[in-house]
Amino acid sequence: MSSMRRIDIIRILMKHVKDELVISNIGFPSKELYHVKDRDRNFYMLGSMGLASSIGLGLALSTNEKVVVIDGDGSVLMNMGSLSTIGYMKPNNLILVIVDNSAYGSTGNQPTHTTNTDLEKVAKACGIDAVTVETEEELEEVFKKALKENKLKVIIAKAIPYNEKVKDIDIPPVVIKYRFMKSFIKN
Repeated sequence: MSSMRRIDIIRILMKHVKDELVISNIGFPSKELYHVKDRDRNFYMLGSMGLASSIGLGLALSTNEKVVVIDGDGSVLMNMGSLSTIGYMKPNNLILVIVDNSAYGSTGNQPTHTTNTDLEKVAKACGIDAVTVETEEELEEVFKKALKENKLKVIIAKAIPYNEKVKDIDIPPVVIKYRFMKSFIKN
């Protein structure tokens, strides 16, 4: 059983992220990412639950940039078709990190169905190279390797339900959008 918290997972990821584009799931994941490492190349989802992986897929298909998506198990379950589409399209510049805390963290930690739905098996059934990690050391090793590879990867990072007490994102949504776009679209 993992003892990682989502914020620990985000800290590990952002320790190794350099120029990659990062898309973060709605609610606490985005607020925690903002707290850990705010940067122009982070796109904070402020709505549209279940669509971080789809936005990441669209970006990966439209750019040569490496794209890292930080998603949640509840959001992936809500939009299960995204895994099928990602597996079909197979962008070699996409890393999808699913924080699996078996809870809807941003709405009060109500349980999700990952207590009996194995997201690694689902991703593999969609033709995706997927792995589940339960420790910070495993996550760091797998993520560092994925950043160097030129292939699609899904990492399911097991975590405990926990929301770090962090402030709200104080950047207006339109500014988040434009600074993100400006960070990689060259005129």
